[in-house]
Amino acid sequence: MDSLGRPDWAGRLRVRQSELAAANLDGVVVSSAPNIQYLTGFDGSAGTLLISGDETVLISDGRYALTIQEGIRAGTLAPVHFEQVSSRYDLTLVDLVKSRGLRRVGFEAAHVTVAGLRAWRQGLGEVAWVETDDLVERQRIIKDAWEQDVFRRGGLAIASVAARLGEWVRPGRSEREVAHAIERGIEEAGFSKPAFATIVASGPNSAHPHARPTSRRIEAGDLVVLDFGGVLDGYCLDLTRMCGVGSISPAAQALVTAVRDAHHAAVEAVRPGVETRAIDRAARDVLEGHGLGQAFQHGTGHGLGLEVHEAPRIARVSADPPELVAAGMVFTIEPGAYVPGVGGVRLEDDVLVTPTGCEVLTGGPRELLVV
Repeated sequence: MDSLGRPDWAGRLRVRQSELAAANLDGVVVSSAPNIQYLTGFDGSAGTLLISGDETVLISDGRYALTIQEGIRAGTLAPVHFEQVSSRYDLTLVDLVKSRGLRRVGFEAAHVTVAGLRAWRQGLGEVAWVETDDLVERQRIIKDAWEQDVFRRGGLAIASVAARLGEWVRPGRSEREVAHAIERGIEEAGFSKPAFATIVASGPNSAHPHARPTSRRIEAGDLVVLDFGGVLDGYCLDLTRMCGVGSISPAAQALVTAVRDAHHAAVEAVRPGVETRAIDRAARDVLEGHGLGQAFQHGTGHGLGLEVHEAPRIARVSADPPELVAAGMVFTIEPGAYVPGVGGVRLEDDVLVTPTGCEVLTGGPRELLVV
């Protein structure tokens, strides 16, 4: 974090440059929008980044030219060279690679189309194009001091939205009306936008893990799943809380208790060096002990950052070799159980892995909110 309280973009770019020689590359093309944002601060809808050993070039078109140039001068973007597209992005990139004499150039295999690669090869027949996987994503998975500060502020802000749920959830209101109220609350809390489409699922709809708000009106006896998040300084927060409308059934209360216990077990399992699937196992064991193993239909968590779903994945099936948790990772803990005819329950918090365990970023009450 620099003295202006901005990301250390120059440092992030140096990491990428320092690894080129080890990968036997003269340069690398970054085309994923979140990766470009992470490395430079540029969050426009169109751009390409060419990184070589001693230079980084941001390619974009005339729509963003003035914004980029002013941002570089003001220090609100990384200190890169800006190249405006003359006619087409692929032709501009080809010219830049030629002029710099690059011979082995990496590219993000998951983010480049077949047509795009074909165009580069046609324009640069003498260049070897080398597939790379998750180069920047591996760098993004460990949050630096600036990012951790954003997540701490965001955790407090999204918890303040959760503290207002009692204002918005009540019998007779439709799921859509509640979702709109939550999204207004997200904006009022200082977020630039929702991190994803808000989920409000009541009564029978709560048994669907990713239900979308409908015109159904909330009724007495309902369980209500409220899953929402916001974007702060580009980073996504994600939270789920539960409401019960009046008196809920014993079967519904049993779901609430089981998921609460599973959530606690998963949080307690988080520490550096543990396998991601072991955290999932901790939650799943509790739910199986309650006879709800088949009712847990998704993973226990997912990474957070510039995207609302990114690495690491906290689930039964992990990478081979298994992925290990490391200090600086940020991810959700969100076990759930969904039983048709009874309803569904999910409880979600965001955690930052510390050297000795984890810090729960999203505070506030986690008990069933009875309205």
